[in-house]
Amino acid sequence: MSEALIELSDALAQATQGAAAHVVAIHSGARGSSSGIVWRTGIIVTAEHAFEHDDEIQVTLPGQRVVAATLAGRDPGSDLAVLKCAEASSAVTAFGDATSLSPGHLALVVGRTRVSGAVAALGVVSLAVAERKHWAGLLLAPYVRLDVRLQPTAVGGAVVDARGGIVGLATPKFTRFGAVAVPAASVNRVADVLLSHGHIPRGYLGVGLQPVRLPAELLASLARRGRTAPIVLDVATSSPAHNAGILIGDVLLSMDGVEILHPGDVHSLLGPESPGKTISVDLARGGKIQRVQVAVARRPNGDN
Repeated sequence: MSEALIELSDALAQATQGAAAHVVAIHSGARGSSSGIVWRTGIIVTAEHAFEHDDEIQVTLPGQRVVAATLAGRDPGSDLAVLKCAEASSAVTAFGDATSLSPGHLALVVGRTRVSGAVAALGVVSLAVAERKHWAGLLLAPYVRLDVRLQPTAVGGAVVDARGGIVGLATPKFTRFGAVAVPAASVNRVADVLLSHGHIPRGYLGVGLQPVRLPAELLASLARRGRTAPIVLDVATSSPAHNAGILIGDVLLSMDGVEILHPGDVHSLLGPESPGKTISVDLARGGKIQRVQVAVARRPNGDN
C-alpha cells in the first residue's frame, strides 16, 4: 500500500475516533438501535424516523456505558428528535462548515452501535446547493447529499468533513439515494423549538388531497407551468377549509399566488410561520375559478 493511501487511511480513522467521542447509540425498542449526537451538554439529537418509542429510552454513551434518556420533542417534518440525558456530557464544542462542502469532497458518517462501538461509512458529496426546501416545509441551507449507504445503526449519526469537523446529522429520509446532511444551523433551529415547546407548530387546512391531471379546457384558460393540481377528497368538520367554504371536489390551484402542483406543495406552504395567517386560495369548482380566504390554524397533533 502506498504512503499516500496509508496517510489517508490513518486520517480517516483519526477523524472517526474524534467524531465518535460525541456520538451515542439510541435504543428505544426491543431490537436494533440508531445513532445520535451529543449536540449540547445533556442534549442529544437524532433522526426522528429511526426512533421507535417515546418511553423507556436507553442511550449507549462513548465508552459503552448505558444510561436512560427522556424525549424532549420530535418533528417528522425535519426528521429530528431531541432527547434529554444528564449523563451525555461529551457535547460537540465546535462544528464544521457545511457550506464549504462541494461535489467530490469526501465525508464520513460516524455512528455507534449498542454493542460493538463506533461505526463509520465513507462517502462522496454528490450534490451541494445553497438551499433546498423539503415538501414538509423544512429549509436545508445548505442542502448536502452524500453518496453513501447507511446501515440502520448509523442513521442519525454525525456527518464529518475532511477536516474532522461535524457539519450535520445524517438521514436518508430526504433523498431516494444516499443520505442527506441536515446542517448544524437547521438542527439548532429545530432543537431550540422542540426544547421550548416539544413540537414544531405547522399550519393546518383540514383537507385530504390527491393529485389529478387538469383537463385541457381548464389549462387553456390558465397560465400555469404544470398540468397537475391537488383535488380535495375530504374536508374536516370545523376545519379552516370547512369554515372557508372549500368543498370535496374542489381543485386547489394556488395559495397566495404560489402555484400548487401536488399535495406536497400545500404542506411546504404551511410552515411554522403560517398558523394565524389568512391566505388566498384559488380553486377550480365546476370548471370555474374561485378565490376564498382561509384562516390557517395550528396543526393538531397527528393531523396534516
